[in-house]
Amino acid sequence: MRLALDAMGGDHAPGPIVAGAVRAVAAQPDLHVTLVGDREQIEAAVTAAGGHLGDRLSLFHCTQVVTMDDSPVDGIRKKPDNSISRTWQLLAEKKVDAIVSAGNTGAMVAGGLRLRRFLKGVRRPGIATVMPTLRGPCVIIDVGANVAPKSRDLFAYGVMGSIFAKHILGREHPSVGLMNVGTEDSKGNELARETHALFNGSTLKERFIGNIEGRDIHRGACDVVITEGFLGNVILKVCEGVFDFVMKLVAHEVLAALSVEKQIAHKAIADLIHKHDYAAYGGAPLLGIDGICIICHGSSGERAITNALNVAAQYARTGLNDKIVEVLEGVPTTGDED
Repeated sequence: MRLALDAMGGDHAPGPIVAGAVRAVAAQPDLHVTLVGDREQIEAAVTAAGGHLGDRLSLFHCTQVVTMDDSPVDGIRKKPDNSISRTWQLLAEKKVDAIVSAGNTGAMVAGGLRLRRFLKGVRRPGIATVMPTLRGPCVIIDVGANVAPKSRDLFAYGVMGSIFAKHILGREHPSVGLMNVGTEDSKGNELARETHALFNGSTLKERFIGNIEGRDIHRGACDVVITEGFLGNVILKVCEGVFDFVMKLVAHEVLAALSVEKQIAHKAIADLIHKHDYAAYGGAPLLGIDGICIICHGSSGERAITNALNVAAQYARTGLNDKIVEVLEGVPTTGDED
């Protein structure tokens, strides 16, 4: 399995990024990772991580980096030899099966849009992320790639999210819900109403539960949550913030009132945080492109990168894209205007 990793992307790159690749290659004998970025910095990071460049850990040198502060489009255009663009180049040339980056999310999406290597039936790709619920994990799509979707885009997200939920999360018959301001069919703006009608007139009708509200996500109301990118990104960041707040509240205040053994309580909290930490999922796939792209949190460390590489390899082996294309064949063209 051939993967390309943006070694310069992330808040702490390249150290923990490269260390995650060294760890992943050591654990999976069939994995080959190409580290994309500055040769001198990468070589030093590989040595520091106890690895070595060879047949399964190679280097693709480039001289520029799109930083978190750069405008995504300007960064891609004004820095042509950047690690994100070179990573996409390797995917476009079929030299790798999947790419992974913890760098500028907007630039990663822009890199994919610039190539326009979309799956048949997909007008705009969407970022999917796994969210914990009382009934097990669900998938939310889109959380930031497309802030101005058409109803057909949201329908395609429902298809892609359902395939993801079935083959990655193990949901045999995944249910789909549309994020809205109320559960009534007539609620929401024109996009929401059009999307609702499109689902009800499709082959996904039996799995479509209709509109859901924000509070329904963690209740586990459905396996796939469909939303546009702006709202989806807000939901994601709010959930991350609330989880962090609750865990700190429990650790700093509630423990003081517990009569149980403090060491046991601390371990239980630590296990809970470890279980639901974003690093456990590695990253979020950009679904709808011809290839596999995993976008990681900017603060990703070694563990998150290792898991992201493992997840990328799993997606490629599963053949998710072939399944998406198969299901999207014959999808109605409503809302397909550019």
